[in-house]
Amino acid sequence: MKKLLASGLMALAFCTLNAQEDYTSYFTGNLIDAETNPAGGVCLMGGATENDNAMRWFLQRANGGDVLVIRASGADGYNDYFFNDLGVTVNSVESIVFNNAQAAADPYILDRITKAEAIWIAGGDQYNYVSFWRNTNVANLINTAISERNIIIGGTSAGMAILGGAYFTAQNGTVTSAAALANPYDNKVAISNQPFFQVPYLNQVITDTHYDNPDRQGRHTAFLARAIVDYNTPYFGIACDEYTAVCVDENGIASIYGTYPDFDDNAYFITPSCEVMNNLPENCAPGQPLSWNHNGQALKVYAVKGTPTGLYSFDLNNWTEGIGGDWQEWSVDAGSFDAVEGTSPNCTPVSTATINSDLSFEVFPNPTNGNVRIRLHTNTSTTGTIRLLDAAGKFLQSWPIIGSTDNLDLSALSTGVYLLEYVNGKERAVRQIVVR
Repeated sequence: MKKLLASGLMALAFCTLNAQEDYTSYFTGNLIDAETNPAGGVCLMGGATENDNAMRWFLQRANGGDVLVIRASGADGYNDYFFNDLGVTVNSVESIVFNNAQAAADPYILDRITKAEAIWIAGGDQYNYVSFWRNTNVANLINTAISERNIIIGGTSAGMAILGGAYFTAQNGTVTSAAALANPYDNKVAISNQPFFQVPYLNQVITDTHYDNPDRQGRHTAFLARAIVDYNTPYFGIACDEYTAVCVDENGIASIYGTYPDFDDNAYFITPSCEVMNNLPENCAPGQPLSWNHNGQALKVYAVKGTPTGLYSFDLNNWTEGIGGDWQEWSVDAGSFDAVEGTSPNCTPVSTATINSDLSFEVFPNPTNGNVRIRLHTNTSTTGTIRLLDAAGKFLQSWPIIGSTDNLDLSALSTGVYLLEYVNGKERAVRQIVVR
């Protein structure tokens, strides 16, 4: 149950909390729903005070529609800020505070999600968000709103932390870099890839926030190491300092907002180096310090300043091209983290051709000891190329398609995770293959 007070066309609702309420709603604006065509995208905010220009970018992409703020603590702090303070016209702003998991099934909340053109996830405790929303209609309807209505979504701090395809749940509390590097399987290093939010360009991304307060580079590296070991697939990282935002448009271009040069606001884009063959951690095991070194070249990182106009950017289509930033190389040796100046990746990234669900194929057996068969589905053309890449996307070898079923000899490969990419013109499909 909930309480909501409102009157008139332009209204603000104030609610009194009590123990029986599953949620509380605060509403500002036009009570008549607006139906607009949002521009899509995602805004990732690193925590502390929001960057006003990034928030204007977020609101503008709602195209005058309705903004929904969801959170598990706090109250109506975003209502006036979004509706009045930033100079961007929106139809309404509603903040819904979830007091328990039962609220995720409330018809009113589900209806509000279906009517929103923009959804913002506030800061707080991300495990509340995981335990309240994952595997519920709240997550399902938000994913539908992203994929079918092209809403803009975003979040700050805990709200940013849960938007990647894998994420730090904080189920057992926060974790320091020192603890995560000393034992990447410490019970506080609680990461998950269970389906949650499905945000374009973030499917293989783990985010982290508050990067400058305290230092979190080491623990983020441990998250990525765990993910590549536990889930047998490469993951990438996006991180923001406080007061800094990464705003990703519908084309996968990430613009970075902050207050540089007045303050040192940074964002980081982290990828396993494609120059390292079979780039897996040398040691990622319970009770042992992490080693992911490869001669100091394990990770390529693009560090870029956030400016008031979002002047600098990074391309999430290929993870190799940016404007205004500098490349670094990160590594971990026996639990000791190191970051040095680096160079841009010198290798062929995974193809940026459009992924097409009709262009599909099977790979079997998988895992394999060497020989595999490629079977094209009946709705797939029997032309094109199969490309072999390592786990970080470095090109290794290619074969032309001969027929609907082909045999490939992978017996010369070292044990590890690889990618097989079927490319046909401007379209592609990708399958992971494990060699044992």
